[in-house]
Amino acid sequence: MADKKTVTPEQRQLAAEKHVDGLVQKGLVALEEMRKLNQEQVDYIVAKASVAALDAHGILAQHAIEETERGVFEDKATKNLFACEHVVNNMRGVKTVGVIEDDPITGLTKIAEPVGVICGVTPTTNPTSTAIFKALISLKTRNPIVFAFHPSAQESSAHAAQIVRDAAIAAGAPENCVQWITEPSMEATAALMNHDGIATILATGGNAMVKAAYSCGKPALGVGAGNVPAYIEKSADLRQAAHDIVMSKSFDNGMVCASEQAVIIDKEVYDEFVAEFKSYHTYFVNKKKKPSWNNSALALKQTARTVLEQN
Repeated sequence: MADKKTVTPEQRQLAAEKHVDGLVQKGLVALEEMRKLNQEQVDYIVAKASVAALDAHGILAQHAIEETERGVFEDKATKNLFACEHVVNNMRGVKTVGVIEDDPITGLTKIAEPVGVICGVTPTTNPTSTAIFKALISLKTRNPIVFAFHPSAQESSAHAAQIVRDAAIAAGAPENCVQWITEPSMEATAALMNHDGIATILATGGNAMVKAAYSCGKPALGVGAGNVPAYIEKSADLRQAAHDIVMSKSFDNGMVCASEQAVIIDKEVYDEFVAEFKSYHTYFVNKKKKPSWNNSALALKQTARTVLEQN
């Protein structure tokens, strides 16, 4: 059997750029078609696409769990519901086509127009819900979107995007309104973010990736790790605060970037609050145990299943 042909980094980069360019060019064609849509057509497309995602929210949650081996099924289903139901309800009635505001006093008229082809980067922590959310807000604003999914969540993310895309096309959206890179890689993601045909970047992921998005020289909205601290003031309802933090931090096994990462407690109520935490069987990390974490499964970002198998 002949050896497989060795692919050089340069060849891999060129292949990624060629693939990305094809997607963006199709997106630019879709953009011209989306410019022609009126508000009624846009809202109909979004409604049909959101209902399709709603119908599949459980299937997509299960797909994400099976592929990434991260999170909790019920919580991922909840995030999918939030993206395709609550977000869409919040957008309902919002004008995104033509004149959206006319102030006779100032003489100013605001007109909504698409910004262009959007680059959507999604994470492994919230793969399907982020894909649904970004696809729907792009459709609402008549902007084609090209996704770069996290490699470890490629299939489930593409599944979510495909459901939204197919429903949108059936409702009257152009063929390439929602697209994605089929073979994910760092080279492909970088090529997409830096492509001249990309107007705006919606980046959700690690801090390095978000920083790269902000460094592309074009408008970008980035969401990275929140690293959220919670401050417990001495007058707080300690039982309620402990309950809320545990519920928030354990939601989807802590996958949400905005979940609490540290707790700062007034010394007057420190012991009492720690006791409340312990009533929920929380785990405390101290300085003596910290060195043993450096090469642990958690420190190396292994899945929950791997952590359980090693302990």
